[in-house]
Amino acid sequence: MSTSTPHEIADVVVIGGGLHGLSAAMHLARAGQRVVLLEKSWVGRHASGATAAGVRTLNRDPAEIPISLEAMDMWHSIASLVGDDCGFHSHGQMNVAEFPQHLSVLEKRLAAMRVAGYTHEELIDRAELLRLLPGISDHCVGALVARRDGAADPHRTLQAFRRSAEVAGVVIHEGCGVNAIEHAGPDWRVCADGRDVVAPAVVNAAGAWAAHVAALVGDNFSLGHKASMMIVTERIAPVLKPVVSVVGRPLSLKQSDQGTLVIGGGLQGRADIPGQKSYVHFAELAKGAQAAIDLFHTIGPVRIVRTWTGMEAKTRDLLPVIGASPSARGVFHAFGFSGHGFQLVPVVGAILAELVVHGSSTRPIAAFSAQRLI
Repeated sequence: MSTSTPHEIADVVVIGGGLHGLSAAMHLARAGQRVVLLEKSWVGRHASGATAAGVRTLNRDPAEIPISLEAMDMWHSIASLVGDDCGFHSHGQMNVAEFPQHLSVLEKRLAAMRVAGYTHEELIDRAELLRLLPGISDHCVGALVARRDGAADPHRTLQAFRRSAEVAGVVIHEGCGVNAIEHAGPDWRVCADGRDVVAPAVVNAAGAWAAHVAALVGDNFSLGHKASMMIVTERIAPVLKPVVSVVGRPLSLKQSDQGTLVIGGGLQGRADIPGQKSYVHFAELAKGAQAAIDLFHTIGPVRIVRTWTGMEAKTRDLLPVIGASPSARGVFHAFGFSGHGFQLVPVVGAILAELVVHGSSTRPIAAFSAQRLI
C-alpha cells in the first residue's frame, strides 16, 4: 500500500460492528481513545442481529462465571451504561428436568457450583416450577434456576450501544471490509474498502470472520462456525415469563412483550462464510418447536411467522478468545463466543479497554487466551 494513500489517524481501530465491537469501541472512547470502527456490512448484520438475546449466567462454563456475574450486574443497571434499558427483563432462566432421571444432571451441576463457591443457581421442585411456569406440562418435575437472569431486545441493544459509542466519539464506517493490516512504523495501517486507518492498536471483533482478520497479522487460528437457527411465532396469550431450556434437548424458549414465542436452543443450519449467507434446516429446526410443545401443551397450534440463522465463530472448547494477540503487538482479539456471547457484551468491552489502555485486565481472563488455539 502506498504511503501516499489518504488515511485516518486513530488510537484504536475496531474491526467488526457487532455488539462486542460496539462495546469495545464505546468503552475505549470513554477511556479517552480516538476510535474508528470498521464494519464490512452494516452494524449488527450477523450474529448480533440474529441473537435470541438471552442474558444468562445459568449453566455457564466455570471459566466464564466470574465475568458473567459481573456482566449480570451491568445488565441490571444497563440504562446507566448505554442510556436505555435495552428491553431487558429479569424474569429468570431455568433448565427444566422433564423426568426424574434428569434431576441427577441438575443436582450434579448444583453441587459443582456450590463447591466452587457460587450461589446464583438454585434447584427447585415441581411445586415451585409450577408457580413460576403455571402452564408447564404435568410430566416436568423440577428445574435449575438463575433468578436474576433474563432476556433483552437485541435490536434495542444494538441501537443503544451504537448510539452510546457515537456519542462518546467513535467514528463508524459501514461497508468497509478489511483487506490488509500492515506495519506503519510503530503503528498499524488497516486497509479497508476505499479507506485506510492508522493506529497503534487494533481490536479484532470480526465474529465469524475473525480468523481471517487474525491471519492478516500472523495469528493462524483454527475456528469452526455456528449457524444457530431461530423461530418466531404469531402473538399468543401469555404463557411464560422466564426463559426456558430443558435437560437433554436443544431448546431456548421465551415470550416477547408483544406475545410472540421465540424458539431457539442452538439447533444448527448451514453457514456460507465467504458468501455471508446462512440457511435454515427446517427438519432440524422442528426439534425445537417439538420441545416447546412438549413442555407447554397449552400452546396448541400456532403459526410460525419467521425463521432465521445467524453466523458466528466457534472455538474447540466453546470458550471465547478475549485477549492480546500471541504474535502481533498492539492487536487484541474478542471472538469465538460460540453462541453464548450476548450476555457478556458489557463486560467484554470493559476488558478490552483495560487491555488496550493499560496492557492488562483486572478480570480473570487467562482461560480465554488466544494462545490456546495455536
